[in-house]
Amino acid sequence: MKNRMRVMIVDDERYSRDELKHLLKDYKTVEVIGEADSGESGIAAAVQLQPDVIFLDIEMPKLNGMQVAKMLKELKKVPFLVFATAYPNFAAEAFRLEAVDYLVKPFDEEQLQETIRRLEKLLLAAGNGQAE
Repeated sequence: MKNRMRVMIVDDERYSRDELKHLLKDYKTVEVIGEADSGESGIAAAVQLQPDVIFLDIEMPKLNGMQVAKMLKELKKVPFLVFATAYPNFAAEAFRLEAVDYLVKPFDEEQLQETIRRLEKLLLAAGNGQAE
């Protein structure tokens, strides 16, 4: 990992995006480079911005987070996924999609810290080509 992990947030609820951005600003290794309010705009933004990590909600209109995750797996540079949702019952499916973590709203700051540490290790292991 060079300097910071480039993070994008995809959630249809503005309050949830704002809360997560607020919590992530305390981490020197995290740079929030974008956000999207739907699955469709999340995919478009991911193609354009090429984030290292996407925090992804599950329950969204039209394309839900699981559908978005499957589509993101087709990208040339596949971002690490962290599901951030109010629904704990999708965790098994999320891990089948190789999610790094599964955070349940309201966000627990200690859990988020563990997630960031895990991401830092993964990005470090991926080498300098992953995080810029």
